[in-house]
Amino acid sequence: MCRKLESERDSISEERKLILKSIAKALDIELKNKGKADLIYICTHNSRRSHFGQIWASVTSEFYGVSSCINAFSGGSEVTALHPHSIKAVESLGFEVFSKSKGENLHYEVKFSDESSTFCYSKLYDDKRNPQKNFIAIMTCSQADENCPFIPGAAFRTSTPYGDPKIYDNTKLEKEKYLERALEIGREVCFMMFWLASKKDNA
Repeated sequence: MCRKLESERDSISEERKLILKSIAKALDIELKNKGKADLIYICTHNSRRSHFGQIWASVTSEFYGVSSCINAFSGGSEVTALHPHSIKAVESLGFEVFSKSKGENLHYEVKFSDESSTFCYSKLYDDKRNPQKNFIAIMTCSQADENCPFIPGAAFRTSTPYGDPKIYDNTKLEKEKYLERALEIGREVCFMMFWLASKKDNA
């Protein structure tokens, strides 16, 4: 899947590529200064786009050989739950998803290789289980970007807003649009990690 996303980089606008490269550069600085880097993908409810970001950052960092020094997280300005449609989109891409709790805000393990997985559930971006300082904050929705102009503890903050697939809930386009958004985010995260890995290889 990563190779396919990599081959689609020409579909990313040049303006967007500049933003993605700025994130990769910030990651590179953190790696040089600390030997590791933390990413938090942030949207309002931490139920859709921010989880796609977290999952793809985990997947692509492993694919490009930098997972030992890059950690991906997600969070929101409100706590809701990881949406079932998001889970279905992830499963349709071939990832295994396992429920690890009970209640309204379920915790999930998303497995993307025999030995690797990431854990997803809705939480505040400053939840104690997320990094508290020197992390890279990526805003994935315009609402969170507007409402959280300053993220305490962030070494670098930027915005890569994506359309909300929520607007297609309970329509015929529901499945298609969730998958479309998951792939769009995957394509951009893949570009970012590829650029970072290439920079490290040429250092």
